[in-house]
Amino acid sequence: MSRKNNMRTPEEKEKIILEYYSGNIGRNEICRKYEITTEVFRRWRIKYDKYGIKGLESQTGKTSHNNPNAGLHLRKPKNKIEELEIELMKKDIEIARLKKGYVVKGVGQEKEFVTSFNKNIK
Repeated sequence: MSRKNNMRTPEEKEKIILEYYSGNIGRNEICRKYEITTEVFRRWRIKYDKYGIKGLESQTGKTSHNNPNAGLHLRKPKNKIEELEIELMKKDIEIARLKKGYVVKGVGQEKEFVTSFNKNIK
């Protein structure tokens, strides 16, 4: 059976684990119901037992809100020089955008690039 890669929040993972711990449903049924492998479920349980809900947070950086470079697909800077180079790159991108007459309004999926001619483009 092919499974798609679902990014689940720590709260969703905790709900799945607690449903299993209630004793009403077995491990294999839980895994089938939520379309996860038994190995993934086992890792979640180990992390939850050891660290609680904090252990269920994603370590990939895809959903991490504390990594300012996540949108740029960059690794975390190792030193001050790399940090400044990334900051400079962000400024260069912003300058190029402004030279073309684009202004950014909104954030995330609601982000729009508005031209100085009052035409919106996404």
